[in-house]
Amino acid sequence: MILVTGGTGLLGATLLHQLLSNGEEVRAIYRHEDSIKKTLQYFKSVNSEALFLQINWVRADVTDCPALEKAFKDISHVYHCAALISFNPKDEELLRKINIEGTANLVNMSLEFGVTKFCYVSSIAALGDTVKIGELIDEESEWNPDKHHSDYAISKYGAELEVWRGTQEGLDAIIVNPGIIFGNGVFKDGSQEFFTKINKGFPFYTKGIAAIIGVKDVAKSMIYLMKSSVINERFILVAENISYHDLMNEIALKLQKKPPTLQAGTLATSIAWRIDFIISLLTTKKRSFTRSLAKASHSIYYYDNNKAKKELNFTFNSTSEVLTQALSLWQPSSNH
Repeated sequence: MILVTGGTGLLGATLLHQLLSNGEEVRAIYRHEDSIKKTLQYFKSVNSEALFLQINWVRADVTDCPALEKAFKDISHVYHCAALISFNPKDEELLRKINIEGTANLVNMSLEFGVTKFCYVSSIAALGDTVKIGELIDEESEWNPDKHHSDYAISKYGAELEVWRGTQEGLDAIIVNPGIIFGNGVFKDGSQEFFTKINKGFPFYTKGIAAIIGVKDVAKSMIYLMKSSVINERFILVAENISYHDLMNEIALKLQKKPPTLQAGTLATSIAWRIDFIISLLTTKKRSFTRSLAKASHSIYYYDNNKAKKELNFTFNSTSEVLTQALSLWQPSSNH
């Protein structure tokens, strides 16, 4: 049986659907009953409610070892998709607990229960750095601890170290490092914010580079790698490196909205994140633009996907195809 963590999120739900469509027996963990509703909504959106009923749900948290012991019974393969994604400095401790400690728990359980293979979903944020702007970052690029990294990036890098530690103790594993994942419109957070902003007429863009990929391609890649003989390696999953300006123009075109025309420089974004910080202090409003996000919006990093393309026997969807799929179920609402 296969265990999936993070099955109530965009990637996890897509992965569950693909695994079940392949006839696999799947167990997924959840923290709250309400979180399962979004996964059910996703399965309904792809006319697969019958497949959803085949999921063996177990209530557990990646930080709760006793509950995980029940979830790991009769498990042969693990897909670890669960993670906290936050760029709010206030979440530093929580990021470390969920992303690093949680991953360590899953690695330890996998070793204890004799799991055959383990797949960890990391991020391009956990990859190394380049010396010169514009150089390609690949799977061999070295992490530079002296450079500024967001708390999220540090937590994903720390989680990777736990997986590599597991491989030293006998666990066969694969790590995938996806870029910005675009997918089903049922899930309103993450990359869907691009659609929300453009739909509302957001006028600004930055000169940074976005490395993007479709959620179906990420899930398909993970399944392929887990079925392959490849072990103890990482793979960058990026379909295209595209400027934020071009990406937002493409989204505007598909939404038939006005594209952003005002370039926001580093001064403008530095002022913006400070204003956002002050607003969050004076109200209960959640941070929407932090220092790390401001920095990322200007980052010019290009990610090399050649290793993945050579190993996988399929081609990633183009930016246009990815956005078309993501927008097929996206609808503006009062919740945006």
